[in-house]
Parts: sequence; C-alpha cells; structure tokens
Amino acid sequence: MEHVVTKPTPPFTTSSGALEVHQIPAWKDNLVWLAVCAETREAAAVDGPEAQSVLDYCAAKGLSLTTILNTHTHMDHVGINHELKRLGKLDGLRVFGPRRKASDVPGLTDPVDDGDAATVGRVRFEVLLTEGHIDGHVSYVHDDVVFCGDTLFGAGCGYLFDGPPEKMHASLTRLMALDPSTRVCCAHEYTEDNLRFAWSVEPDNDALAARIRDVWALRARGECSIPSTVGVERATNPFVRHQSATVRAAVAAAWPDRDLAEPAAVFAATRALKDTKAYKSIADDALPI
Repeated sequence: MEHVVTKPTPPFTTSSGALEVHQIPAWKDNLVWLAVCAETREAAAVDGPEAQSVLDYCAAKGLSLTTILNTHTHMDHVGINHELKRLGKLDGLRVFGPRRKASDVPGLTDPVDDGDAATVGRVRFEVLLTEGHIDGHVSYVHDDVVFCGDTLFGAGCGYLFDGPPEKMHASLTRLMALDPSTRVCCAHEYTEDNLRFAWSVEPDNDALAARIRDVWALRARGECSIPSTVGVERATNPFVRHQSATVRAAVAAAWPDRDLAEPAAVFAATRALKDTKAYKSIADDALPI
C-alpha cells in the first residue's frame, strides 16, 4: 500500500533536548511516532497499525524499542500491539494505554488516565484525557510536543464515534491551552482534506489562506504537513475557532434551527457540517493556491 507521504518529516528534538521524535509512515495515511530518550536511546512507539515498519526503523537507526504509548483502541492504533504479540515481541515491553479501555489494549502493563505519567528512558510524559473521538482516548505531552492520536488533526479533529460533541470540544479546548509552540503530532496525514473544509467556512482568514498555500506546496513534493503547532491550529482549525464570526455564520446558515449560543454548540454544528462532505466538491481552483 503506497503511503500518501513519500518524504517523512525529519527527526527533531524537543525544546529541552531530552526527547527525539521520529516519524514513520504506515499503511496509507497513518503516522507512527517514535519517541526516543536522547540519553538512553530507548524508544516508545506511539500507536501504529502494524509493527514491522517500526521494528525495521529501530534496527536501521540502532534504537531499542522498549515501550508502546497507545492513545486509544481503534485497530489502526493497537495493531502494533497485536502484531508484536504474534511475533513474540510484546512480552517485556512497557505498554501504556487508556485505563478506561484497559481490556482492549493488548499487553497493557501501565493503564493511565488523566494526570498520570508515562515514561520512556528518562523522559516523562504527562497524560491528558482527550475523549470525544472514542471513550478513554488519552494524549501524551512532553516539553513542546503532544501526541494526540485522533483527537486533533492538522486543521481538523476526529470523528465523534463515541462523543458527545461537548466531550470533544472540551478535549480540543484543553489541547489549545498548551503553549502555542507545542508541536502537534497527530496520527494521520489528513491536512489537505481538512483545509478544504476549513476554507468552506472561513474564506476570509488570511492565516488559513497562507496555510493552504504552504500545505499544497509541500504535499505536492510528497512531504508531510505534520507536525503543525498549537498556534497554527488556533489560527486556522475551524473546530477550535468558535469565536470566528465567519465560522459561526457559516454553520448558522447550514443549521438555522440550531441554538449556537455556546461554543460547544458551534463546535457540534461545525463537526456536523463537515460530516455532510459537501465541501469535497470545492475544486482546487477555488482555493487560494
């Protein structure tokens, strides 16, 4: 299966220098993140649909896979656990995952919930409960990076499989409270599609226009648009821009009978509007590229 990304984001180091972050494309659009303790060279794989690409990467880079950080229990996130188990390589690994879905995380050794910590080598992650996409979903924060699974995407957010909208809105609000420089390491390369929808509801946003031009250019080169930053998402992601009069007007026009007095209601209407998929008819020549 050919991945949409042919030139992965190069490895980078977080602000303290304690953690290296590597990106491994998997399946068609999944992004597996490898969080590496700079001191011990121990590595944690953050989710993944399969294991072999991670094992091959670690072998090529001289890294020791010791840890799994699962954000939630969809198969393209715990598939790595299942494959490692089949290969006889899961025993002995530390597996951190959502306590609220503990029975669905193969090999779970360290169930975590909001306010808990996860570790790889000498690096400590803060665990945030970020539900809405699916119950129990957690995110992992260290320094200026957040591994947020399918809660927050580049210019988007995950489907509300479990919801409700209020829960996802609260999770996104919490992520947006992180420092603007925080790099958003989500689990899929969905940014072009999300930006097409964003333009349909906020075409007067200059920062959004600039992001569309940048993302279309780098994706044309096969590069990845992820990570973005919390600051970029605040400025361009329609699911966190309930304060925008233009976004509010767009969703009000689509759902004239909805009460949009509360930010969570604006979020719910925005998510519902994207789910209609009407924006997919917008041609590239209608975008600011």
